Amino acid sequence: MADPALADPAPLIALRGVTKRYPGIVANDSIDMAFWPGEVHVLLGENGAGKSTLVSMLAGLQQPDEGEIALDGQKVALGSPERALELGISTVFQHSMLVPTLTLAENAALGGRWWQRPDRAGCAAQMRETAARIGVALHPEALTETLSLGERQQAEIVRALMRGARFLILDEATAMLTPNDAARLGQLMRRLAADGVAVVFITHKLNEAIDYGDRISVLRLGRKVGGLAPGELRAMDAATATQRIIDLMFGANKAAATAVRPEPVAPDAPVVLECMGLHVEQATVPVSAVNLRVSAGEILGIAGIDGNGQKEFAEALAGQRPHSSGRIALDGAFIDGLDAGGRRRAGLRYVTDDRLGEGTVGAFPVSINLLLKQIGLPPFWEKGIVRPGRIDENARKMVRDFDIRTPSIDTPVGKLSGGNIQKVLLARELTDRARAVIFAKPTYGLDLHNIAATRRRIREAADRGCAAIVISTELDELLDLSNRIAVMSQGRIVGIVDNTAGARQRIGELMSGVAA
Repeated sequence: MADPALADPAPLIALRGVTKRYPGIVANDSIDMAFWPGEVHVLLGENGAGKSTLVSMLAGLQQPDEGEIALDGQKVALGSPERALELGISTVFQHSMLVPTLTLAENAALGGRWWQRPDRAGCAAQMRETAARIGVALHPEALTETLSLGERQQAEIVRALMRGARFLILDEATAMLTPNDAARLGQLMRRLAADGVAVVFITHKLNEAIDYGDRISVLRLGRKVGGLAPGELRAMDAATATQRIIDLMFGANKAAATAVRPEPVAPDAPVVLECMGLHVEQATVPVSAVNLRVSAGEILGIAGIDGNGQKEFAEALAGQRPHSSGRIALDGAFIDGLDAGGRRRAGLRYVTDDRLGEGTVGAFPVSINLLLKQIGLPPFWEKGIVRPGRIDENARKMVRDFDIRTPSIDTPVGKLSGGNIQKVLLARELTDRARAVIFAKPTYGLDLHNIAATRRRIREAADRGCAAIVISTELDELLDLSNRIAVMSQGRIVGIVDNTAGARQRIGELMSGVAA
């Protein structure tokens, strides 16, 4: 169904029936959307909703498989980022794209003709003039690495305008900013819109969407499922607009409301895994003051927008990343003084989401990957001597028990499908006296059959008395598996929700920053 907004006069850019497919997934499905000069158009949606794919097509990084993109009413082919920039389309990403060791003026000069000497003085003067026009204070001679992330983003916006940007995409631009820097960026967006720029703002924070947006569109599972036009947004109070958006983002259907949910764990169940005041400072996203307890037989889900400290938290628990303060206990004994191998031997396991890069060695056979964290240990090695018969016997048993589809136990694990590589990880980490298991995005990239098989293994581990932490960006997965769900934002646990009938609503509010 066509977006009625496309009938309004003179959009700067219009998408008509835009579809983008990747193997096994339709990332964008027949999307109609229009963007007007002088508006802040907010794109909202969960991880995997299709926002990044849409942005990549507008930025010239990808091309649609079907449909068309029109600029000023004329169909255009955005075949490269260079072409997009020529047409006045610029993107500012969450992570700064400036070269840290150059000044702001030198960064602004990059991308010029290779045979011409950069006009540093001219760039600096133009940068000052452009910054003053939009109310930004910056020093073109400043070394980029000395600036805050907020200052770098302002400089990237100024650079985009210097290049003639009429259409500016801010992709998760506030995700890593302090509240004050985020507010300053919001005010800058309003000034840019007043200056006639079409601004596309991608965020997961609903308060920012409502405060700074003129128009809101919501993507879900690759489709545009609705939104709020300027007249609707102005007519609603913040609470009503928030509820409308949450319903669109996370779904408000009877199936979700009546779904069978895991039973609560018995109140007297022993605590297996506990972290107390855990801080991780050596991280892209520092982890702050995390307090969690997971009981025997319990599955604790951790929800949140990807990149909010989940990976750093999991690695710190598993002993793969140093923590700066706090304690970690397993079955009542402190294990934070142990390295990763010591924690594993104590019964704490970690199933990484990086199956080939971290979880396995692709060139090694399946049999060795099943013992990758027990190299040199008995009974598979005795006094430094390998016992091939025992290794092969163990591999054959695990292949049978975990239904690993492999031509042979000697097949390099990198030649298996993603689902079978995941089965290798599960077989290795869920056996040999596992007491607590951390699962990082355990079904990411799997087909439906292997998703169901992986979730079944997680439930079976909990049924045996293991404590499980499941980190996932798929809310439906967490609601299907978890007894309780914690929400992580900017390295902090901002709330823990019992998996009852109102859990989806409450988690959506916590993830979107509208509930404390």
